[in-house]
Amino acid sequence: MEQNNLIEVKNLKKYFHVGHNAVLKAVDDVSLFIREGETLGLVGESGCGKTTCGRTIVGLYEPTEGEMLFEGKKVSTKTRAQKLDFTKKVQMIFQDPYASLNPRMTVADIIAEGIDIHHMYTGQERMDRIHELLSLVGLNREHASRFPHEFSGGQRQRIGIARALAVEPKFIVCDEPISALDVSIQAQVVNLLIKLQQEMGLTYLFIAHDLSMVKHISDRVGVMYLGTMVELASSEALYAKPLHPYTQALLSAIPIPDPKVEKSRNRIKLEGEVPSPINPAPGCRFAQRCKYAKPECSQTMPKFKEIEKDHFVACHLL
Repeated sequence: MEQNNLIEVKNLKKYFHVGHNAVLKAVDDVSLFIREGETLGLVGESGCGKTTCGRTIVGLYEPTEGEMLFEGKKVSTKTRAQKLDFTKKVQMIFQDPYASLNPRMTVADIIAEGIDIHHMYTGQERMDRIHELLSLVGLNREHASRFPHEFSGGQRQRIGIARALAVEPKFIVCDEPISALDVSIQAQVVNLLIKLQQEMGLTYLFIAHDLSMVKHISDRVGVMYLGTMVELASSEALYAKPLHPYTQALLSAIPIPDPKVEKSRNRIKLEGEVPSPINPAPGCRFAQRCKYAKPECSQTMPKFKEIEKDHFVACHLL
């Protein structure tokens, strides 16, 4: 593993048993690494396993199989004290700013929950830290005594960001942090995340649907399809030269704010429905919708390999 890799995930699997002999393969053999101080964007259709992957990395789900390393050490072999330290260094910003904040707790208690668990500050120091965090995310110290229902969606997400920052983490999973917000607020929240990263040296896994925003914030981008990683490359390389047929179709769907250009462009339209992740057929998950599919594609799962420098793709065509 490279010295500057903060997170490394090897062959990660997360399966859910959903009925008699039925297994939902939410994350199926995903490998990735995240360098210290960078942002890795993770994109794909709804239900492709992005959020489950993020939740498994931070420890909210137990992995079915696979190995995760944080700062070069296996997460699974950590002692209880080391796991507590891991939960301090790894935090998550949730998608829904309404469901993720306890309506019965004040903003001060929401932000300080992690501080109290890890015994970081007490008394006046604790309150000073809460006020400092509120100021950091663009809120006022008077907001500390209020309840979540008194805030807008954008303000709630800022509270969620303050809560994640409270324990001074190194790595944050941002699980679609802007998808529930108005467009005018989305840019403010993304710019806040970029500013905090620059000031505090944070590392992000940024999960999102907005491909334009992912390009703006991410150093590298991974593309998931039906539980598998199909492509991973630098933001510039992926958007300039997508190699996997699914990535090509996904990027062709990005809207262009010019009606003339938008009308004349050729979008790649995928035929058919997304297959079920429950007991999926062998072979490439994308084979049923791929116009380039060969017999081999529906029989053997392609290996996720480096095609060009730092450009990884899982496709039999390459």
